[in-house]
Parts: sequence; C-alpha cells; structure tokens
Amino acid sequence: MSDAQSSALIEVKGLYKLFGPDAHKHMPLVHQGLSKDEILARTGHTLGLKDINLTIEKGQISVIMGLSGSGKSTLIRHFNRLIDPTEGNIMVDGTDVMTLGQNELENFRRHKMSMVFQRFGLFPHRTVLDNAAYGLTVQGVSKKEATERGAEWLEIVGLAGYEKQYPSQLSGGQQQRVGLARALATNAEILLMDEAFSALDPLIRSEMQDQLVELQEKLHKTIIFITHDLDEALRLGSNIAILKDGELVQDDRPEEILLNPKTDYVEAFVRDVNRARALTVETVMQPQINRITAETIAGALRQMNKHDDDYAYHVTDEGYQGIVSQEALEEAVSQDNGDAALCEKIYEDVPSVAPDAVLEDILPETIGADYPVPVVDEEGEIQGELSREALAEVLSPDQVNPEEEGKDKGEAPKSADPASDKAEEKSPVPA
Repeated sequence: MSDAQSSALIEVKGLYKLFGPDAHKHMPLVHQGLSKDEILARTGHTLGLKDINLTIEKGQISVIMGLSGSGKSTLIRHFNRLIDPTEGNIMVDGTDVMTLGQNELENFRRHKMSMVFQRFGLFPHRTVLDNAAYGLTVQGVSKKEATERGAEWLEIVGLAGYEKQYPSQLSGGQQQRVGLARALATNAEILLMDEAFSALDPLIRSEMQDQLVELQEKLHKTIIFITHDLDEALRLGSNIAILKDGELVQDDRPEEILLNPKTDYVEAFVRDVNRARALTVETVMQPQINRITAETIAGALRQMNKHDDDYAYHVTDEGYQGIVSQEALEEAVSQDNGDAALCEKIYEDVPSVAPDAVLEDILPETIGADYPVPVVDEEGEIQGELSREALAEVLSPDQVNPEEEGKDKGEAPKSADPASDKAEEKSPVPA
C-alpha cells in the first residue's frame, strides 16, 4: 500500500476529518500541529483523521488497525462517503468519490463496494435467504435471480439448508456468514469489513478468518479489513496500516511491522505477538550461495574447498537434490570413491522446508538439523536457507528497556473495546 502502482485501486491523499459544526474554521489549528486533545479543549471539535496518505492495492486484503478511537472506522467510512472529509481526496478506481452526485453515489455503494458490519446488520424479520439476497434486490436484480444467487453464496459460506431459518435461530458465527454471503452476492469489487469478526467467540472467529482467506484465494476481491487485533491483522493482511490518534504511523507488509516497527507505539503492539505463528520461512531465510553442481564426489569436494562453509547444496538441472558436507566428501575420497557419482547415499539427513511454511510448523526440524535447512519451492528450486541462528534472532528479539516503556507507547492493548471507536465515528446509514 505504501507505493502507488498500476494495481492501486484506492488512493487517499491528504485526508483530514475534523468533527464539529465549524470544522473548516478550525482547520488552521490542525495544520499548526496542535494535538487532538488541544484541539478538543480549545474548539470542542474532535480530530478524527490527520493527513492520511494511503494506497490500497487491487485484489489484496489490506488491514487498517489501531486502538479504540484511533480513527480506523472513520477512515473506512470515507471510502464510500458515509463520512465526508474536511479536506483531502479519495480516488477509487480512478474516480474522485467527492465528485459523485447523490444518484451516482447510491449506485457506487450498491455496485462498487459492499460492507460487512461488526453486529451482522441482518434483518430479523427476513429469512436467511432473503437477507443474503437483499443487496441484489436493491441493485434491481429480479427476485428469481436474486434468490438463486443468494442461495449459491449461502452454500459457499457453509449455510446450505439454512435458507428458511431466521437470524435469531442462528449462532453468531452463522449470522456473520449470512452477512458475508450478502456482501459477496452483490459481486462488488471492494469489500469493506469493519470489525467484522470482533463480536464472535474466539473459535468461531478463527474459523471465519480461515474461511475469508480461502474465499480470497478464489475470488481475489479487494478487501479492506478493520480490526484492533494484531494477531487477526497478521493472519489476514497482505499489508497493514496502523493508526494512532487519527494519524498513520506505519503502513507496511506484516513482516516489516513485526520485525521493523517504526515507532514505539507500533513496537508496543508487536511486543507480545507469537512471531513463530505469524512469520513464514520466506520472511527470515537467508540467500543461499554454497551450491555444488559437480557430478562426482571428487568434483564436489573441489567445489566445496572454494567455499568458506563446510556444507553446500547439491543442485542439478532438475533442481535441489540434497545437502552435502565437507567431512562426508573427504571421507568418501579417502576411501577411493572420488570417481563415484554424487548421490543420495552421501547426502546429509536434513529436511527441506517450503518458503510459505509458518515458522511454528518447521521449528523441530530446523532446530534439530546439523546444518541450515534448505528452502525449496514447489518447482524443486532452492530459494535460500534457514539456520538455527536466524530463527533464534527473529524469535528472541531484544527486550525493551523498562525505563523507556512509557515513551510514546500509547498504552499497547491487552484488550480493546471496538465499540468505543464509534463514539466519534458515527455516520448516516447509506441510502
């Protein structure tokens, strides 16, 4: 999201939102650099967003996160103009949404963006099927087609057979699946999900996260997901933008957020994250340079002697074959086997791992291996190596100095109540 590219679908430039009756009158105070609290004390106006510059890429899950009151829900409501900015520009697929008239805006909301709410937003007097088909009927789709498409999406989200039930007869997770089916059924290009899973029990929440990832692999929608939960953000997001008091403090790939937090506030967020569960092999592997291409043991030893390390990876035209050690090669040569072909009999017993494997899943074989494990892709090509030292470094970061813990940390959350986000972020219901 940080760098605008041809795949950019949403671009936000210089976005400000000051809540209050005389917002434009007091904007000079914002530009002078007064804090959110100072502006509130002097004017009675609440600063919701300050100079947000953001690019959201097409076909990705982009997460916007922060503590309650950080402005994340305010920001997402600007994309479909449930809230209008005090200053700034919002471009969606090349269209300046601020130029849309009422009819154009209604059409934009119905066809370009769908929204999934935290509290499900279902109609209690309508059946599950009618709820799933509702967005299609608003679009003007015939009753027959809307019903058929609604039923198809209910089946996709695992609710086939529940069509005639009512929301009150469903669990929270099932209700949210109906909300997801309703949003997807409209075939909107962009899906806005505002704390969509926050009201669910942990197990159901995890299941919904898994389902969203599975659906995204098939649908390639542009999804903007709001959350206060970093674990959820890391699990879902291709990119994460973190807000604090209405300002964007870091906008980066998940691994960069974890490994290179730019502020103390971000560092406070990531401090207690299980890195082994959040990072993949690809994010921490090292480039692999010690390759053996010789066909014989003697040839392999000659190549090995040119390296500083006492191991190397045997690679042929067919890709990675195995790892060989200098000791094993020297022993074979000493036994007059130098002319023998380099084969699996001389390879070390070291497993390979996939680049997209989660660190938690490969810890035992990596820690137990005598040599750095090779990282091999689906085509059998070696992409790098992963050592115990690299794992230890990334999984055991330096501890924060207790004397500095309070410095601009923003009180990292043990838990957060997303509902309090809404106090300053209420917006009208879309037409």
